[in-house]
Amino acid sequence: MTIPANKATQRRTTENHTMANMRPNIIFIITDQQRYDTIAGLGFDFVKTPHLDRLIQEGVAFSDCHVTAASCAPARASLFKGYYPHTTGILKNADTWRRSWIELLNESGYHCTNVGKMHSWPFETPLGFHERYVVENKDRYLEGRYYFDEWDKALRFRGLVKQQRESYRKRPDYRERLGAFEWELPEDSHPDNFVGDMAVWWLDHFPQSEPLFLQIGFPGPHPPYDPVPRFAADYMNRALPLLDVAPEELEQQPPPFKQMRQHNTEVDHDSVVHLLAPTHEQRLRQRAYYLANVTMIDEKVGEIIDALERNNYLKNTVIVFTSDHGDCLTDHGHSQKWTMYDQVTRVPLIVWSPSRFAGGQVVDSLCQQMDLGPTLLELAEIARPPELEAISLMPALKDPTHALRDVVFAEQAQDGILEGTQFMTMVRNKQWKLVHFLDEPYGQLFDLQNDPDEIDNLWDQQTTLPIRESMLAVLREWRIRSQLHTADWCEEWR
Repeated sequence: MTIPANKATQRRTTENHTMANMRPNIIFIITDQQRYDTIAGLGFDFVKTPHLDRLIQEGVAFSDCHVTAASCAPARASLFKGYYPHTTGILKNADTWRRSWIELLNESGYHCTNVGKMHSWPFETPLGFHERYVVENKDRYLEGRYYFDEWDKALRFRGLVKQQRESYRKRPDYRERLGAFEWELPEDSHPDNFVGDMAVWWLDHFPQSEPLFLQIGFPGPHPPYDPVPRFAADYMNRALPLLDVAPEELEQQPPPFKQMRQHNTEVDHDSVVHLLAPTHEQRLRQRAYYLANVTMIDEKVGEIIDALERNNYLKNTVIVFTSDHGDCLTDHGHSQKWTMYDQVTRVPLIVWSPSRFAGGQVVDSLCQQMDLGPTLLELAEIARPPELEAISLMPALKDPTHALRDVVFAEQAQDGILEGTQFMTMVRNKQWKLVHFLDEPYGQLFDLQNDPDEIDNLWDQQTTLPIRESMLAVLREWRIRSQLHTADWCEEWR
């Protein structure tokens, strides 16, 4: 699949070819909880994302990239280690993780800086960075409730009180908003604006450091869904797609999902009180505010690109944009993550480096997001540790028709939200998706070619039993092979 090139992607200068032979600066931008269908340049024109569209026009996008876990910390730890969650042992939020392949960049001569969210635990563990300017979840109520990050300190210095669960709970319409609230403080105090502005400030004021690894972690569009008013107003007037939720679909869902739907109506995770039957207007407002937050981030991405160019980084830079997982946003009757629908496991992934890779290309092959680790190490001319379970995306960056993976996997352990199962695993190829629940007779099986919205659960259908058994066999062989391949995994690398 090819996106028509613009004039910028057609320019190939001698200087660019020279840059391609130098170790690049790496700018790694990660949002939190951004679905795959939130970028106009990939065909979702109800979203306004001009700066991400530019990266797609001039870079390489991956249309079928999947995370390895259905919640933040296990997905991020897997990404920054190159192993599946069952190998790292980091299976849920607040599981300790302190090590990453960023250490290899550091040791090889990269200056490594983090601005924003990484969601390591403890929050300030080095991870291989020379310096960290930590900004974590917007609404911290369980782990980290009394941890004060850079954003907390800045608000306190300005005499501002952070908008969060304790204040939202005082609203008479709190239980009706589905986590969608207007940002009422100054625009620059919003956490996503704060992170973007801090990244620009760092680039403008820190002495030029090459090669540079700069990780920028935006807290949004993770809830609360809280854009500033000028972005929210625009989206409230847009026609936005909403997936219908029928009683028949809900009835087919496995017991842990039914239990979680009820749980999320009783416990307000991240300032979101879920509703079992939200109105169309409530769903639309939540979707509008979420997408408005995406556009806010896109604006900051543009400012970061400008800062890179202004500070002479851009000519020899690789920009990577992705997210740690998605959000159901009431699709399938669910709130946030903790399920294995594509709205959760499938994320945007863009790699931009016009001097290295032809622009306007889309890789349709399946890949795991953790495959970014070996890719960036290869770009940095660092040998890939052979024991990694992640593979390099480099062949597909050079040839978008290259097949990367036949199947992808995702995992999620029991936690304070997904209480109804000890362990859930997803295996997916281009046609079929299977979701397995440990020690249980039920599960999910979807024919993605004929049912791309994952509505009709075929787990108990006699006609698809051979497919179910073959997918379970793939899952079993993968776990055995993984255990053998990672037998020398060292606990100290957690």
